[in-house]
Amino acid sequence: MRIAVWHNLPSGGGKRALYDQVRGLVSRGHYVEAWCPPTADQGFLPLSDFIPEHVLPLEQPARTVLERGLRLPLKVERRLMAMEHHCLDCAASISHGSFDILFAHSCMFFRGTPIGRFVLLPKVLYQHEPYRWLYEAMPRLPWLAPPPSQRFLLHPRWFHEKAKDLWELHNTRVQGREELRNVGAFDRILVNSLFSRESTLRAYGLDAEVCYLGTDTARFTDQGFSREHLVLGLGAYAPEKNLRLVIEALALLPAPRPELAWVGNVAYPDLLEEMKALAAARGVSFSPHLRIPDDEVIDLLNRAAVMVYTPRLEPFGLAAIEAAACGLPVVAVAEGGARETVIDGEG
Repeated sequence: MRIAVWHNLPSGGGKRALYDQVRGLVSRGHYVEAWCPPTADQGFLPLSDFIPEHVLPLEQPARTVLERGLRLPLKVERRLMAMEHHCLDCAASISHGSFDILFAHSCMFFRGTPIGRFVLLPKVLYQHEPYRWLYEAMPRLPWLAPPPSQRFLLHPRWFHEKAKDLWELHNTRVQGREELRNVGAFDRILVNSLFSRESTLRAYGLDAEVCYLGTDTARFTDQGFSREHLVLGLGAYAPEKNLRLVIEALALLPAPRPELAWVGNVAYPDLLEEMKALAAARGVSFSPHLRIPDDEVIDLLNRAAVMVYTPRLEPFGLAAIEAAACGLPVVAVAEGGARETVIDGEG
């Protein structure tokens, strides 16, 4: 088959899944080409290692004078329109290639990509997750009313608070509407876990099929090293990965506590500094690693005594099966897709 791929993925588990899927398709004799905007991460596991990848422009709209003056977020319609124009250009390019099928992955900005509305081929979407911040309290559901204003009615700041709330609510509703429209344009939706299937049904009212992810067992292997007094965590330095819980839990252990090494592909700088300070205050030896090569990750997986896996409502849990492939026991929170990748008492 001739397969056209579209994605807008950052570094991390989603891009690793796409990389392995494309490599598997090519090894089975399929012809594959990929399209993406420049915002996609081409440095992490680049698809261009074994297929042509076309990077087409994506306009980045600037905030208007009104938005800057009133400190309002960018109006979501202009961001959505820019992505549609990019996908229209991709669709036109794909249409000249005599492809048999479109295989799309998620968009880091909107999750549901509009490419499916513009390509006149059978089309499959691998949807890693809905745009969770629209549907989960992370940290707060966006459609909840704000706390009652403490300002007097007709106070200038009162008008600004109301205007900002209405503006943000409008953005939320429009993004949710377009996400549903875009995901619904595909003939088939694939997801990474039963949990993600349920999340897709809750968010969109659409059925999806579970297509579990795997790991490269030729690379992620148990190398027989001696295990050290080391606890390992994998995940972005972001609130939903729950590094705070790990530090607080290790602080409850008696001395000498194990060292905590945490590997992240991206970081919120303020959060990373906050976690360093928390670890120091709690007496936990904390070693952060940011965007390190796979060889170093695999080395840590082979030297650690245990992996801790604590993300909130993680859709699947690729890091957990990578640890298992390296013979590393995993202690995980019993929520989200981790309940399908980490089975209590089983190696």
